[in-house]
Amino acid sequence: MSTVALVPAAGRGERLGFGMPKAFVPVRGTALLAHAVRGLLDAGCVRHVVVAAPPADLAATTALLKAAGLPAMVVAGGADRTASVGLALRHALQVIPDTRVVLVHDAARAFTPTSVIQAVVAAVEAGARAVIPVLPMADTVKQVDAEGTVLTTPDRACLRVVQTPQGFDAATLAEAYALADSATDDAGLVEKLGIAVTTVPGHPYAMKVTTPFDLAIAEAVLAAQEGK
Repeated sequence: MSTVALVPAAGRGERLGFGMPKAFVPVRGTALLAHAVRGLLDAGCVRHVVVAAPPADLAATTALLKAAGLPAMVVAGGADRTASVGLALRHALQVIPDTRVVLVHDAARAFTPTSVIQAVVAAVEAGARAVIPVLPMADTVKQVDAEGTVLTTPDRACLRVVQTPQGFDAATLAEAYALADSATDDAGLVEKLGIAVTTVPGHPYAMKVTTPFDLAIAEAVLAAQEGK
């Protein structure tokens, strides 16, 4: 039975200001997407990777991964993240019939430690239908109304920051996407089915690169991982 990782990478990355898809933005000379795919494959538990790329950049994405020596299938992404994951999932289930575990991993979380990836896969293999890596909240969080007035202060002891990869039993994720509308994460779609979502510890290195400030932190994270 195979573990397949889906990597939605069709975002334009406008907040980074590079004038290119976010997945192509370099960190220490290598594109975020290549870092992300390499991390998945280096975990040793992912057999296949399917990348959902911008439709206009399919050839460029394929060439980028080939130049980096990274085996991955590339499909056209959709109008938003949910659509991109749905298209990648459909492709994976069609061409990899023995798929048992499906990971969904943001290309922008390119430096997620392999230990986190392994923990997510292990939890699904142990019987969990949906698994997400999380971190405790360090900051106080306020719920506000449309005018910005504070309504309440949730107890941060019960709050978690969600990361990727998120892992699923293949049949569960397929069921969720058959009924999907839109969600900021894939576990949210599974929650709508009334299925329990399990958590495992995340890691600060699994941060999402969205802004130039994040990119500077990513440079430092990669330097630390490489011991340089």
